[in-house]
Amino acid sequence: MVDNRYATALVISCVLSILATVYLSVAVGTQHWYIYTSPSVRGESNADSLFRLNGTLGLWWRCVLVPTDTHWYKEPDPKMEMECVSFTLSQQFTPKYKEPGNHNSGEDLIRTYLWRCQFLLPLVSLGLVVLGGIIGICACICRSLSPTLGIGVLHLLAGLCTLATVCCYLAGMDLLHRVSVLPDKVDGSLGWSLYLALISSPLHMMAAALLVWAARSHSQNYYRMTAYRVA
Repeated sequence: MVDNRYATALVISCVLSILATVYLSVAVGTQHWYIYTSPSVRGESNADSLFRLNGTLGLWWRCVLVPTDTHWYKEPDPKMEMECVSFTLSQQFTPKYKEPGNHNSGEDLIRTYLWRCQFLLPLVSLGLVVLGGIIGICACICRSLSPTLGIGVLHLLAGLCTLATVCCYLAGMDLLHRVSVLPDKVDGSLGWSLYLALISSPLHMMAAALLVWAARSHSQNYYRMTAYRVA
């Protein structure tokens, strides 16, 4: 039999885990990690299109706002649409250079490994949660709380990986802005995708705390009951 306190903790941890996984999955699959707002630099051809066309940058996507209809003349107020390009797996592993776009400037090892970590770590996080879910289903079928501690540790590692993803992304963007020449009056801000990933980290950690508490409390109670019966 499972005490009502442990059952409640397990149910709450499952809900938190599902919410965190959904948030992280949406964050990984969307491009709104960093948003550029630049209404005053559309005419500067020497500026990166990501900066001058109100671009957004995600882990797997790069998007810019472009006119819906292209004419030989400039419309005063054209309709705009979001045009996105996904990064291939080989592009994710492409080295970053000290001067973006200049292959002769030498590889920037810090930016290179930050970029690789920021797209690998969330996949590791999701993998850990899926593994924990499979173990949890097997534990439910066997009606055992023994694997609960291990599942809690997996969720803790998943939360740490997600937090590390956000840190790597922010550090990488900071280094990018240091080496890139940004047009005047370009505003950059963090997007909702990044905040979703940031929210999912403590949710995974809270689920881990509940799972670890339930496992340890149930184990201690079991040993007490066993000692009482032996006595």
